[in-house]
Amino acid sequence: MRRAAVQVLRSARRPVVRSSHRSRTSQTPTSSHVLNSRALHTRRDLQLVPSSMYFRNFSVALVSTIVASGAYFAYRGGPQSGASVDLAHQQAKGFTTSSIYSSGPAATSLVEDAAEATRRALVIDRGQLYTADLPGNGVLQKDTDDYGRKIMAMTTPEQATERLRRNEQSFLVGRGKGVVRYDLVQLASNDPIEDDHAEKIVEVPQTITPPAEGETSNDWMFWGVFDGHSGWVTSSKLRQALISFVARELNTTYTNAQSSAQSLLPSPNAIDEAIKRGFLALDHSIVQQSVADALKTQSKAKAASLLAPALSGSCALLSFYDSASKNLRVACTGDSRAVLGRRSSTDPSKWVATPLSTDQTGGNEEEAERLRREHPGEPNVVRNGRVLGGLEPSRAFGDATYKWSKEIQDKMKREYFGRSANPAIRSPPYVTAEPVVTTTQVQPDKGDFVVMATDGLWEMLTNDEVVGLVGQWLEKHPEAQLSRTPRAASDKSSEQQRADSWLKSWWSSGQSAQLPVAQHADAHDVGGQRAPIRQQQWGISNEKGGASSSRFVCEDKNAATHLIRNALGGADRDMVCTLLTLPSPYSRRYRDDLTVEVIFFGDGADEGSGGDRIVVNQEATAQNQTRSKL
Repeated sequence: MRRAAVQVLRSARRPVVRSSHRSRTSQTPTSSHVLNSRALHTRRDLQLVPSSMYFRNFSVALVSTIVASGAYFAYRGGPQSGASVDLAHQQAKGFTTSSIYSSGPAATSLVEDAAEATRRALVIDRGQLYTADLPGNGVLQKDTDDYGRKIMAMTTPEQATERLRRNEQSFLVGRGKGVVRYDLVQLASNDPIEDDHAEKIVEVPQTITPPAEGETSNDWMFWGVFDGHSGWVTSSKLRQALISFVARELNTTYTNAQSSAQSLLPSPNAIDEAIKRGFLALDHSIVQQSVADALKTQSKAKAASLLAPALSGSCALLSFYDSASKNLRVACTGDSRAVLGRRSSTDPSKWVATPLSTDQTGGNEEEAERLRREHPGEPNVVRNGRVLGGLEPSRAFGDATYKWSKEIQDKMKREYFGRSANPAIRSPPYVTAEPVVTTTQVQPDKGDFVVMATDGLWEMLTNDEVVGLVGQWLEKHPEAQLSRTPRAASDKSSEQQRADSWLKSWWSSGQSAQLPVAQHADAHDVGGQRAPIRQQQWGISNEKGGASSSRFVCEDKNAATHLIRNALGGADRDMVCTLLTLPSPYSRRYRDDLTVEVIFFGDGADEGSGGDRIVVNQEATAQNQTRSKL
């Protein structure tokens, strides 16, 4: 049996022998964990991790073939089959290939030495993924052979936590204007990450907008998340410029209202239109003005820099909070999403999830119908849920190939670089950056919160699950809904103590088996929003207790990190570690870039907080994040 283990490795380097080895797959090795283990009822070695690109059930024959082709990576037999040997491990220890392939007592000794310890590993073979317990305790190396094999050490739970928290930030807002805290975090899947974000708080003088009663000024607060695609350049441009473009248009609109004899404040519709103008003005600068600027320059390098934000693309989700009116406006271009969490009026121990945006994709029938109206006579303007069969978001910044005319695209190709225009283009533009704007009256005294995230989160969790998870987190961290500085945190005021008791009283009956959220009748059919496809990929369904708290953990002091951890598997630590072990570009088959912001609203600032301050919440911010305030 020990010689048989050596023969497995021999066949790995000799493809001509591989077919003969497949007939021996009846010797079933021990099992190893896979991402969709919930859906498995039998134990197999080197289980295939399903890809979200192909939602199909693999037949037993196909799985058997994959197991056979992958068996040479790690083979652990039963009590009678002896131990196994790992090629990458032996090479790391200095053993040559010939010494491994030799038969007899020497080869047997190597096998026995390697079996003394095991470690978790991830194996990538020609686009397929496996997890396994490999023998030996040496450091695994990323080893690639002629067959595209990569083997690497599995991320440990401690390493997973370090990576999840690497980019987390948290800010305490002691300005007494309705916002008390916001947390954010990013996790890359692409290399480099294509997501970006921006936050800004602007103190608005009385000459622009009347402040709330008892206040001398008003705050405009902005939070934005930007989901790039086909590169990171467009989302980076939005981080630099979008809030400024929108604030400029708002300033003009409010100033004009002040000078008007009709009203001191602009109408709600005028405010919405100002936000839309800011979006469209920036996109015009990216897509159209860049062409004129590129044609004027004599440098192709400069032209490439000017045109780069136009040639990639990005969705944008921007929230604008006016502290005087307590109105929160959410402007959405693309398929990022904002969801409001608010205490249930009938059961204050639960939260209600209310979507503040709609996913704008070719798969959204309202968006598809809009495109058909705008492009009559083009039956394929939306095909397979995508614009012209290619781009999934129906609204986005950049993506100039869906906005430029055929003539401009051909000219760009001749003058600088690029590719020929899509032959399906007949009446551009097909994609717009104009957002859909919603308005919500926030209730800071009720402890409302808003979750903003790129679609990487929403393809893993439902709206109800996200709001319920923040509610679960607030059970452990009720102080997040109070404006606190580090000084106040160590010396609680009587007001805060009362609030802590008030919040915790709702949980005195003990932890529920379900998340503290009032679920919708159909949590996957809310406002045209898509279901979390990763739950289908991993074998999770509502019938299996999709909102059950047993799936989740509460280990992080940053609410955004808490959401990402649970999106990646939560209580299933093996799943979390596997998903974080995957390198780019393989990781994109199982998770997208993730950017999450959680904004907590509250009523007033604590005594002794110093007032008008924005400070870093050190206990929920990574040490490498040095930004102290906006």
